[in-house]
Parts: sequence; structure tokens; C-alpha cells
Amino acid sequence: MTQNYKPAYPAEFRQQMVELVALGKCPKQLSKVFGCHYTSIQTWCRAAGVPIRSNQAIALAATLSIPSLSANERQELLELRKKLNRVEMEH
Repeated sequence: MTQNYKPAYPAEFRQQMVELVALGKCPKQLSKVFGCHYTSIQTWCRAAGVPIRSNQAIALAATLSIPSLSANERQELLELRKKLNRVEMEH
């Protein structure tokens, strides 16, 4: 009788997935990129004590960490973009 046995992922690979999640990457996205099931990544993270955040939590954290611009800063940014466009068109 032949079984479809898939060998365990190497420890280095599992550690890399855990580190990526710790940096804020989503297990579902990582599973698509690296070809393993996202529940495996979740299991490895739980075992390592690394919390898993949802995509919404990651997006919210990103927006909260970006300070909003003041009116003067927005105006300066617009002016700098216009100047940059002019310089790029001249060259």
C-alpha cells in the first residue's frame, strides 16, 4: 500500500516562516508564496510563542505608525513634487 507521505519541512524553513510572521507577514500570504499550508505556519508560530496578526491588524498597525502630515507639510510635499516633475521633464 502506497501512502502520499510528505516529509516534514526542514527546521530552517520553519524558523524562517516564524521570523517572517514575527515581522508582520500574514501566514496565508506566506503559504501562497512558499507552497505550504497556512495552518502549518500557524502551528509553528504558536509553538514558538509568536503571535499571529490578521491582515486587518497588520494594515491598522501600519496606518497607526505613520504620522499624518500637517497642512504646511502637505503643501511643501505638493510643491516638491511639482518641482521634481519639472526637473524630470527638462532632462
